[in-house]
Parts: sequence; structure tokens; C-alpha cells
Amino acid sequence: MDRTNQTLVAEFILLGLSSIPEVEHLFFMIFLLIYVTTLTGNILIITLIRLDRHLHTAMYYFICNLSFLDCCYSTVTVPRMLADLLAERKTISFPACMTQLYFFVSLVAVEGLLLAAMAVDRYIAICRPLHYGTVMDQRTCSWLVASVWVGGFFNSTVHVILMSRLSFCRSNEIQHFFCDVPPLLNLSCSNTSINILVILTLGWFIGFGAILIKIVSYAFIITTILNIKSSEGRAKAFSTCASHLTVVIIYYGVLLFTYFRPTTTDSFSVDRFVAVVYSIFTPMVNPMIYSFRNTEMKKAVKKAISRIQRETK
Repeated sequence: MDRTNQTLVAEFILLGLSSIPEVEHLFFMIFLLIYVTTLTGNILIITLIRLDRHLHTAMYYFICNLSFLDCCYSTVTVPRMLADLLAERKTISFPACMTQLYFFVSLVAVEGLLLAAMAVDRYIAICRPLHYGTVMDQRTCSWLVASVWVGGFFNSTVHVILMSRLSFCRSNEIQHFFCDVPPLLNLSCSNTSINILVILTLGWFIGFGAILIKIVSYAFIITTILNIKSSEGRAKAFSTCASHLTVVIIYYGVLLFTYFRPTTTDSFSVDRFVAVVYSIFTPMVNPMIYSFRNTEMKKAVKKAISRIQRETK
């Protein structure tokens, strides 16, 4: 088919989560509350870590970056979704769609790589505690975080360049509430084999590479914990990595279900539900996990509350 007759669509229509006005209004209130909670919780964690000098360690430096990432993560999709829930016609221009796709895919990759860096941090803290202060210094942490962000945005740049070169002539209706890779590939009338090949290749190098780092790190961590003689020591060691391990399980459980299973027309309703979990609920849950399961974070919260009470008297 002549490519000149396959002009790119000027805009897409996001079908969203529902077409029933009453349901959309209910969703608007629920997701607005979740979004505000997400921003409040993550900003609170960032503020506490910045203000409490006892939290100026490598682990909390990574947690601070994760909270910042979660703020960005939810902001990429939720505000647009909230506006669409109140709009009669849910359209998004092609450039805006590619921009949203770029940042969303970037942040997904950044989170996976950041969780891998955090796994290495926990490995050194538990398995090499005497070397922790010298190995995980400020320079090393900064280098790791910078590499994570660069790697994530490089991954997204490749995907978006390839996606922008496709022709979309089948339909301009996206079976989703934001621009994501699977629904866009489903709309393309071009040959998407290169896109799929790149997804699998980068997925192996970046995604499964990060998974391998986590598996190896936690294999050593679990072995070290089991070799600790006292039950109190084992419990204390496990508590330092339990929060991170919980976040890792949630992240990969949802991600693998979404991107590494056959995509069919009937699966898009399921994809939208799963997308709500990892793009809206997960950024809200992460700060709760690190706050409720972390003794030092609890102490920092109590200290901040006491300080505020003293200043208000």
C-alpha cells in the first residue's frame, strides 16, 4: 500500500474506562482523591527525608527518588484521565499522545532500573555491612540514579521514534484511557514486527537484566539472613528489605501480566483495569508500604508531628 495515502491521524479518541456519565463522575471523584493522596504521600516522604539528617543514607536517597518518580508517574496519566472523565469527546492530538507515551514508557523503565539499584543497595547493606558506608557513598548513589534515569529515557526514545513512524489507518479510537504501546500497535496498519522485536530486545536487556539483578541480590540476601543465628537478628535484617521486596513483587506482577501475554481485542478491557492498578494505585501504595513497614520513617513522622505541635503552641 502506498505510504503517501496513509497519513498519520491528527488526533486519537481515548475510549476511557466507561461511557456512562454517572459512572464517569464517580470515577472522577475516586481517582481525584487517589491522585491527591498519591502526591501528598510521596511529597511528604521526600520532605521527611530531606529534613531528617538521620535519613540521609543511600537507602533513603533511593526511596526519595522513587517517591519523586511516583509523583511523575501518576501525573503523566491521571490529570489527563480526570479531564477526559468530564469531557464529552475524549480526544488527544498525535503529538500529545506521543509525548504521553514517551514519558510513561520512560518512567516504567526507570522504576524497574531504580528497584534493581535498590536491590543492590540492600544486598550490600545486609551481606557486606562493614563495607556499606564506603561502597554506597554519595558519589556512587548519584551515579546509579543518573544511570537509571538515562537508561529509562533512552529506552523510551527508541520506542517512541519507532512508534511515530507507523501509519494509523484502521481507526483512531484507542481502547485505553492513555496512550500506551499495545493499544497503539493494535491500531497500526504498518508492519509492526520491528517494534515488537525492539520491545522484546530492550525488554531482555533492560527489563530482564533488572530482574536478574534483583533475583541474584535477594538470593544472597535470603541466604545471609537464614545464616543469622538469632531470630531477632533475622527479623531485623528482613525488615530492612521487606518494603522493597513488596514493591518489587507488585511492580513485576502487574507489568508481566500486561506486556508479556498475547494481546487480543477481548483483552483490552482487562488491560485497562490492570493499567489502573499500576499507573494509579501503585504510586499511592508505595509511600504507604515504606511508611508503615519502616521504623525509621515512623520515627521521622512522629518527630515531625512533635515539632509542628511545639511550633503551634
